[in-house]
Amino acid sequence: MLTNAAFLKGLAIHATDGELGTVDQFYFDDDTWAIRYLTVETGWLGGRQVLISPMSVLHTDWPAKRLDVSLTKKQVENSPDINTHLPVSRQHEAEYNLYYGYPYYWGGPFLWGPVSYPADLAIPTTASTKAADRVESESADSHLFSTEAITGYYVEATDGEIGHVDGFVIDDEAWAIRYVEVATRNWLPGKKVLISPAWIERVSWAESNISVGLSREAIKSCPEYLLSRPLTREYEDQLHAHYGRPPYWVHEAKHRSSLAINGV
Repeated sequence: MLTNAAFLKGLAIHATDGELGTVDQFYFDDDTWAIRYLTVETGWLGGRQVLISPMSVLHTDWPAKRLDVSLTKKQVENSPDINTHLPVSRQHEAEYNLYYGYPYYWGGPFLWGPVSYPADLAIPTTASTKAADRVESESADSHLFSTEAITGYYVEATDGEIGHVDGFVIDDEAWAIRYVEVATRNWLPGKKVLISPAWIERVSWAESNISVGLSREAIKSCPEYLLSRPLTREYEDQLHAHYGRPPYWVHEAKHRSSLAINGV
């Protein structure tokens, strides 16, 4: 299901034995744009922020406005302390996965390494000395950034500025950012549009902007995005047809088929 990140923020996180806190923001991989972690505001841990992997998410209960996870409060309390105000390193991630018994998501051909969905990775494993050794050898660079950090970045088309990042549309099954919400009110009064991460050519963290391979005119005439309107597959088809770009689901299906043919 596709949903705006604004609707996920503030959802209650329920462990198997009680409430953990509420969703605050998301850490995504700027290579695949997959959501690797949710940051959770806790009250019972003195306000400490903790990371929750989508691998632990069991169910999104929209009527109850909560996410159910396959963790206990004690597990979360004793989890590795990660400063969410600093970049999350690959070694921190390795330590986190080792603690929870999760396999690594990196190193495979799909969005979540060997699989397309994080739920398929949520198989407890037995920690070993070999795994512990791998933690020490992991690279410090994990390419993770928070959605909060990129919100407000200027968006540059091929022929000039078009607006700024105002939100994100998230697939809560694959846990990936499918679209970046762009506010164009400084150029197109009141209009918001969606840009696929596949159309982003560069993210400059130093200059606080992103560049897309689309013209201002193409964006000006694209279907408008309304937060109040459910994002349907029909709308997605119209959006991709407008830009003449293949949808992400077609690309991912072809990728899986190609790997199957080659025996991967």
